Amino acid sequence: MTKITEQPSLYRHLEKMSIEELTRHINNEDKKVPLAIEKALPQINKLITEIVGRLRSGGRLFYLGAGSGGRLSVLDAIELPTTYGIPKGVVNVILAGGVEHLVEAREEEEDDREAGWKTLQDHQVSGKDFVLGISASGTTPFVLAALKACKDNGIATGCLVSNPDSPIAQVADFPVEVITGPEFVTGSTRMKCGSVQKMVFDMISTATMIQLGRVEDNKMVNVILINDKIIDRSVKMLMERAGISDYEAAKKLLMEQGSVRKALDSLA
Repeated sequence: MTKITEQPSLYRHLEKMSIEELTRHINNEDKKVPLAIEKALPQINKLITEIVGRLRSGGRLFYLGAGSGGRLSVLDAIELPTTYGIPKGVVNVILAGGVEHLVEAREEEEDDREAGWKTLQDHQVSGKDFVLGISASGTTPFVLAALKACKDNGIATGCLVSNPDSPIAQVADFPVEVITGPEFVTGSTRMKCGSVQKMVFDMISTATMIQLGRVEDNKMVNVILINDKIIDRSVKMLMERAGISDYEAAKKLLMEQGSVRKALDSLA
């Protein structure tokens, strides 16, 4: 395979550039990200379709990663129970070094070939679940070894990688390859590769939650009422959808029921 993510930057002598030059060049490189994702949409669509099917049947989604990609998956998964009202544990993250050490950047843990599968076993992963491996290089030992173990145990897998024809893509059932070229700072995959990962995670989780009925029209009708901003938004949502003109009456009903969806159900 060709490790495009490790190829030299297209730009030389960055230290001699002005701030204006640096930001212009970084912005030009970032423009390549959505175009690369567009090329991978057929792969992404197949991946999401499989994830939706697994979750509808009572399975779970496991993000499995290391480094910046793994950390970005934590940010995606952590907001889903609040935003969409799904139970905790439906979407999970297996992070090299442990989610509890998220801010410590334990990059050495990505070479551990045993920990990923062991942690999945600790979560009692089964054939009902889906495991999505995340690796910019497509070679991360932590991810590769765990996906191989999943394959040996009949567990469906996908991956998100940024090099073509990588070992991880070859072992995954539903590979997604988004190729953005060399990074602005050579090998710094927290840049374009990280942007790809964030945008694709948004696609996966948002499309999946919509398909599972957690969104109606374009509204978060199952959002958990955790702060004043969300409560106010939800009251106005309920007023609009139920035809209620009294703000305080709508708020009282909302707080009694716990979500817009439940409040609407109580009026049916």
